[in-house]
Amino acid sequence: RFRLLIVGVGECDDDEWWLIWEVSDLITTRYKVKPSTEKLIAQKHKVRFSKRKKEILGEMVHHHRYNLLKKGGDEEAGTLLFLYYRRKRPNILLSVLFLSLLSCTFILAPHLFSASSSLSHLCSFGVQNEGFVGNIDVNAPLCSSIPNGRICCDRSHFRSDICFMKGDVRTHSPSSSVFLYSSKSNNGFISYVSSMIDDGEQEEHDELQHEKIKPYTRKWEPSIMDTIDELDLISKRANLGVHHPCDVIHNVPVVIFSTGGYTGNLYHEFNDGIMPLYITSQHFNKKVVFFILDYRNWWVIKYGDIISHLSDHPVIDFIGDNRTHCFTEAIIGLRIHDELTVDSSLMRSNESIVDFRNLLDRAYWPRIRGLIQEEEQETVDKKMSISPTSGSVFDYQARKPKLVILSRNGSRAIMNENSLVKTSEEMGFQVQVLRPERTTELAKIYRSLNSSDVMIGVHGAAMTHFLFMKPGSVLIQVIPLGTDWAAETYYGEPARKLGLKYIGYKIKDRESSLFDEYDKDDPVLRNPSSFTKKGWEYTKKIYLEDQTVRLELRRFGKRLARAYYYITGIHPQSSLE
Repeated sequence: RFRLLIVGVGECDDDEWWLIWEVSDLITTRYKVKPSTEKLIAQKHKVRFSKRKKEILGEMVHHHRYNLLKKGGDEEAGTLLFLYYRRKRPNILLSVLFLSLLSCTFILAPHLFSASSSLSHLCSFGVQNEGFVGNIDVNAPLCSSIPNGRICCDRSHFRSDICFMKGDVRTHSPSSSVFLYSSKSNNGFISYVSSMIDDGEQEEHDELQHEKIKPYTRKWEPSIMDTIDELDLISKRANLGVHHPCDVIHNVPVVIFSTGGYTGNLYHEFNDGIMPLYITSQHFNKKVVFFILDYRNWWVIKYGDIISHLSDHPVIDFIGDNRTHCFTEAIIGLRIHDELTVDSSLMRSNESIVDFRNLLDRAYWPRIRGLIQEEEQETVDKKMSISPTSGSVFDYQARKPKLVILSRNGSRAIMNENSLVKTSEEMGFQVQVLRPERTTELAKIYRSLNSSDVMIGVHGAAMTHFLFMKPGSVLIQVIPLGTDWAAETYYGEPARKLGLKYIGYKIKDRESSLFDEYDKDDPVLRNPSSFTKKGWEYTKKIYLEDQTVRLELRRFGKRLARAYYYITGIHPQSSLE
């Protein structure tokens, strides 16, 4: 029974386009229709309309024109037309014309004559100009810049959704909701249009916008996303009353994310959580609060050193803290680039994986210095007993390149690990066998790998520790049968991006424990891809859970020799020669 046609004639600025967008949203959500919104370009005062538009404009109620203020002043003025077409009750037209002109005078004038506000924190995702139309950076992510009173969700990425809220943002943990109250000054015209359309009827719903989001970065895995808590993001009119008074007022933005899903697996903790958190929040320069869904206290303790270098504020349990926290900006969800990667082309200041690694360095070195001091204190009484000969041996050992072997128990363990240690030492390496446990302090692991020249490990989550190595070091990954693609995708390529020398060692079928379990012509040995193509469960059961490795040291020694030469520039001497 009612048709609203909005036509922008000429160039429109941010406020005008967002006004058009808001009116369209209002009509769509409130009245279950799809109003047409389009821009028509006018040359001076001549406008070309199609026959259909002429018929509609024949029953046009009113139009309002105002000049755009631009820096330096522009002679060309833009025109915004609000065209209302109603099939019944034409006697209301004169009243609508008068009210619309009056409302536009009071509502649009502040947008025209007020000074431009400073850029939002959210602009730091890549927008160079704040303009919504005309001046937009085509390379900027969606929702890079939004006005007050809006919720904008970017659902374009297959890995994760991310939503932005700007204005009067309030958390409400009992309902798993985040509310955005739109002030009357921002939405006065919307209220006016609503009241006109209702023709004086009482407002039934005060929601302007309602979005749902699960803030976890495995969007493409429905089975795991089903375990993630969902948040409701709701925009309401403030003039109808604010139902959630502030208990805590923050003067910094908030980032809300989940530590559920695969948390507990080191790879996923970094790939799905820590690195996306860095990508999403580092530009705030620690002036940000983190709210966590699926809160795990051990996770906060484990990654406390890193979190403290991303935020100056304590982490808050979204569900466990029933207070209403108020913010002016909120980001719900995290951006993720690729496997264990920071894509510099998508970052505001071209940060890369190396910058993330530098953050780890800053995060862990205070604790490492403390560990060193503790060790020095323990050995101070033993110095007198160290003979000159043993001292010279220590100096010689310190000059040897350091090789760290990440040791595994159970599946994918190196069954002849002791022989590997002996072979490496004979080649000239100083060898350390590292057996990290779930409770091992990350600063201690970082210290070992940060001082290493070479790391050896079998494909698995523990290989994520390559992030602790210095660029220019060597990573040797032992690749069991059936894990070629995963080994290269999850660790090989990311290691190269970090600046490591990556050496992959694909084992032969006779180096696998599966060789003793299956016939030599069995597809499990001869054609592993035929099983991995069947899905993750096949790969996990056969090649990850039931396989161990026994290295052919003469063959593997060639990789060790390459690593030694890369680090020292010297060809090693080995008993394997």
